[in-house]
Amino acid sequence: MFTSPWAVALSAIFIWWFSTGILLWRVRHADNRGPDAHMASVVLGLPLLFGGIFGFSHTLADISVSGVYLAFLSALAIWAWIELAFLSGVITGPNTGPCPRFSSEGERFLRAIGAIAWHESLLIVVLSGMALHAHGAANPFGLWTFLVLFIARISAKLNLFFGVPYINTEFLPSAISHIATYFRKSRMNGLFPLSVTFLTFATGCWVERALASADVGRAVGFWLLAALTALALLEHWFMVLRLQDQKLWRWMMPAPRDAAEPRPGLTDESRHGL
Repeated sequence: MFTSPWAVALSAIFIWWFSTGILLWRVRHADNRGPDAHMASVVLGLPLLFGGIFGFSHTLADISVSGVYLAFLSALAIWAWIELAFLSGVITGPNTGPCPRFSSEGERFLRAIGAIAWHESLLIVVLSGMALHAHGAANPFGLWTFLVLFIARISAKLNLFFGVPYINTEFLPSAISHIATYFRKSRMNGLFPLSVTFLTFATGCWVERALASADVGRAVGFWLLAALTALALLEHWFMVLRLQDQKLWRWMMPAPRDAAEPRPGLTDESRHGL
């Protein structure tokens, strides 16, 4: 049932939508209760991290359909906990203040890195550990899932730094509201065409591998990667097309407690941004 390309793609889309919604809901709920609730979320979410690590390790030799799905879910679980820690303001970076107005490009870049340094470093460490652990494994799809998420994130952050037309900060929690001052709104940047071209090419490569795979488990794995990469591509296009993607999750969000309070704003091309 869950081996046809359409079933695999729909499964990946649902998992992406549902997991993103749960993460955003939990962060908003904690945001309304205060800083201690954010730390509690991260601590109580540790079973998600440990479960992801366990699932990733125990599926490396299992290339069955169930093994591939579990590897995919395990990588997402690890990623979700790290994102929870970031959105909660627990693992971010040494720079916790807004970007000064009229900063030079070099200073903006260094400050932007400082705002997310610990989080990005953790992602690199985890990715490196997964790569070492999965070297030569029969089922590398957990590693590749995490790698797709990592590359898509770096690409998105760089595009936000150089500037894109549309940036959604509706779900940005107060713990990292200063991050918004490192975003830049502009008509376009030179990296964006390269980003979407690469993600489109990667999606095509995964599809080709899925079609060429004689083993059903590997085919499912490549279809999952193709769907995930296509979703990353779609999220990039959300930055340049006026699409109300936040409506996918807005209906499940509790109202923010500080909705009337001003938050650090975005900047235009003549000022600073991430």
